[in-house]
Amino acid sequence: MLQNTIDYINTYTEDFRPEIGIVLGSGLGEIADKFCEISIPYSRIPGFMASSVQGHKGRLVFANIENRQVVMMQGRNHFYEGFSMEQITYPIKVMKKLGVKTIILTNAAGAVNKAFRPGDFMVITDHINFMGVNPLRGPNDPQFGSRFPDMTEVYNKELIKQMDAVARQYNINIKHGVYMASSGPSYETPAEIRMARIIGADAAGMSTVPEAIVANYCGMNVLGISCISNYAAGISNRKLSHSEVIETTNMAKGKFIKLIFGFLKNYKIDK
Repeated sequence: MLQNTIDYINTYTEDFRPEIGIVLGSGLGEIADKFCEISIPYSRIPGFMASSVQGHKGRLVFANIENRQVVMMQGRNHFYEGFSMEQITYPIKVMKKLGVKTIILTNAAGAVNKAFRPGDFMVITDHINFMGVNPLRGPNDPQFGSRFPDMTEVYNKELIKQMDAVARQYNINIKHGVYMASSGPSYETPAEIRMARIIGADAAGMSTVPEAIVANYCGMNVLGISCISNYAAGISNRKLSHSEVIETTNMAKGKFIKLIFGFLKNYKIDK
């Protein structure tokens, strides 16, 4: 299946060899519209699944941004949609085979840390997998990585420094923190958010962690960014809704584009 996927994508991209991959979360897909040169709907790509979630267009987009060849997932698949871990992380392995060395994983997340506010951005420094399953479960494929991959530094510290520098350049206040992923689709309860805070989480969501695990397993450099779209359950009196997530990310997308654009302009990595 993997080779069929690569062969199909290559019929569109010819000599395009992306070095950077970006997974665009809820409401953050405008950067793909802005710079799109080649786009392929997921529904046409062997092995890819079409997303059913509002704010996820479901396209693989190729572009040259700041002299960098980039492939972007305009929306992702989620565990809560009924997809398997293998299905939702399959595009990461495809990116690896396309030549991607560094992947930027983005999402919309709820604030667990009471110092965070909707509209803030958080660079992910670590994660907590509260999804109940690991995407590497099952037979190991040695072409991608070892059976027991180290997870000491999933999120590349050098890339975090580079993103911090970009944020300072554009005077964007950016937080650092730990992202906790649960399976969804229901939002967390106030008790679960209190637990998340006790065990060290700063933001909570329903994605990113499976992709980060697989990207790290594949030897890719990982940078994670959360757009804080709402207060998590119990922090405010408001009930949670996906429309609030989309509304907040739409308001923050201008800053998000600046961060990504600036990062690509200054990107430098040894491996």
